Amino acid sequence: MNDVKMERFKYDDELTKLFIFATVIWGFVALLLGVTVAFQLASWKVNMGLEWSTFGRLRPLHTNAAIFAFVGNAMFAGIYYSTQRLTKSRLFSDVLGRIHFWGWQLIIVAAAISLPLGFTTGKEYAELEWPIDIAIAVIWVVFAINFFGTLVKRREKHLYVALWFYIATIVTVTVLHVVNSIAFPVDFMKSYPVYAGIQDALVQWWYGHNAVAFFLTTPFLGIMYYFIPKAANRPVYSYRLSIIHFWSLVFLYIWAGPHHLLYTSVPDWVQTTAMVFSVMLWMPSWGGMINGLLTLRGAWDKVRTDPVLKFMATSVTFYGMATFEGPLLAIKSINGMAHYTDWIVGHVHSGTIGWNYMIISGMLYYLVPKMWNTTLYSVKMANAQFWLATIGLLLYMMSMWTAGITQALMWRAIDETGKLVYPNFIETVVRIVPMYWVRAFGGVLILAGFILMMYNLWLTIKKSKGLEEQEYMAPAMEKVTSEVNQTAHRKLEGLPTLFTVLTTIAILVGGIIEITPSLISDTFVERDSEIKPYSPLEIAGRDIFIKEGCYVCHSQQIRPMPDEALRYGPPSTAAESVYDRPFQWGSRRIGPDLARVGGKYNDMWHFRHMYDPREVTPKSIMPEYTWLFKKKFEIKTLPKKIKVMTALGVPYTDHQIKNTVLLAQKQAFEITKGLNVDGVDMKMQNKEIIALIAYLQRLGVDGARSRELKKQVRSEQ
Repeated sequence: MNDVKMERFKYDDELTKLFIFATVIWGFVALLLGVTVAFQLASWKVNMGLEWSTFGRLRPLHTNAAIFAFVGNAMFAGIYYSTQRLTKSRLFSDVLGRIHFWGWQLIIVAAAISLPLGFTTGKEYAELEWPIDIAIAVIWVVFAINFFGTLVKRREKHLYVALWFYIATIVTVTVLHVVNSIAFPVDFMKSYPVYAGIQDALVQWWYGHNAVAFFLTTPFLGIMYYFIPKAANRPVYSYRLSIIHFWSLVFLYIWAGPHHLLYTSVPDWVQTTAMVFSVMLWMPSWGGMINGLLTLRGAWDKVRTDPVLKFMATSVTFYGMATFEGPLLAIKSINGMAHYTDWIVGHVHSGTIGWNYMIISGMLYYLVPKMWNTTLYSVKMANAQFWLATIGLLLYMMSMWTAGITQALMWRAIDETGKLVYPNFIETVVRIVPMYWVRAFGGVLILAGFILMMYNLWLTIKKSKGLEEQEYMAPAMEKVTSEVNQTAHRKLEGLPTLFTVLTTIAILVGGIIEITPSLISDTFVERDSEIKPYSPLEIAGRDIFIKEGCYVCHSQQIRPMPDEALRYGPPSTAAESVYDRPFQWGSRRIGPDLARVGGKYNDMWHFRHMYDPREVTPKSIMPEYTWLFKKKFEIKTLPKKIKVMTALGVPYTDHQIKNTVLLAQKQAFEITKGLNVDGVDMKMQNKEIIALIAYLQRLGVDGARSRELKKQVRSEQ
């Protein structure tokens, strides 16, 4: 070893610092938005009567800010810091690092502007329109080149376990984003997905579930494997367990997406497969938790006093809780009760706050003093943040569990005569509003703790005397003596290209088996010749429905359960959403399901309901949509929308394509003429409310199930 020539190098820690600043800033924004939307459910007046500030517009902004701005920037900070040290190499390119940072921030700003303005695809966690999606793909490729380029120039032969999880993250997010975002543009900020109905549902929740898995989970497992041993000054508990944890997790996770679609129109075999693999996820998830917690053996005294380890130990514990509850909720009998309720919201936040927020806080408390060559300003402040966050999260989780179970029991309650005990949806809403207040105040505590951390970190940086860029020394990788009698996996860790290829194969298998049949075969969709495409005016109304974020509160999927049949009508079929781009099956019911709302109320009811919901439904928590009565619906773009739909396979006739505008105007005139009897001015016929009414009145009126429902109504009369 005396003959080995040592090389001098420096790390690019300035890039990590930039991502740290972005993490803290966007974390505050994401949590502030979360508190805002929580109070909007507790009191509809918090919507403020503004077009851009409603729950439907801000809730997607909150989720995007939390996932991609707060967690995303923290992920990049952790990956860039740890990757350099694990490879003993400076990043492949300083320039690519800066392009990545500023490009990502511009994407976040574009989302912060476009979502409140109503530019959305309506696909959960993937709401950003096509130009921003392209930008995301470009910046992600820049990130990937910089990461894999660093692996190529590394001075450490073997890839440490954290790097395995980073590789899985980069590969899988690339596949998920590209496949789910394929769309046909209408104009600069409007597009329609190439998938429709059941296909769109499967692709979206394959993406949505695995965005949670490979954006919120795997990179932070890598961060856990790096920072916990570093902070505790102890080796990872089990190398073998880390191997089992990694490969079983990346293989099994990708199969579980359709558990978001249990009891829907998705084929039973897909639902059952998703449920089985979801339950199997218990094993690798808890393997990771055990590996993380047992790494702290012998360091528990330090956990009690060191904020870094306190936050990280708590985060791993919440990770274990969330990954126990997730498979539990994927069991069909339990899912049948929990899905569409606030129980799911509590589960999601136990993961994002308990796992991501906590581990990010621990990582920041570790990094900031190190990178600014100082000590933490106040351990007491860090401890205060810990308890504020923990108590706030417990209030949040318990209130949402209570609200969700209350919703489920009230919705399902049927008396001895076979009738619903609570036939009016609003009865459930009124009962759980107190829980919304508890949840909102829990959010305030979490936000307050974060603000305390911001202040603590700022004072920590302020007292720093600065640190010149340090030089490090290590031998070039080819000079490192090869180990004798290496295991197969140990050899694989020295072959990053092969490792990446095998990881890609592992994550592709499940998606190909579950999703491909729906894309290439009509057997997934039972055709119904009576299901007709939406009229031009209904297309305009549907786009308004999506723009206003109505899908975040209302589902359009009736499940095959007695209470849902009594409340909403016959169960939904795959054929009924064959022209829905994007699908609108929903993931939560803050309001009732709308799959068969067409014809249930007259046009005037919808007119009054959108202007002042409490006029027709006392105690409603829905905001007022007064601007719909002032703004004109977009009629000039309708011909292009119909042409795009036709190109995507929707069977519009030549007459409909040539006379799109006239047909829309005619239908708008007829609706307004009917409203005019009750005093509505005929000048209202070009307003957005008319198009929205056209869409709502169309829902569920076509097809065999509609005939069945009408026959049932006639027999009862």
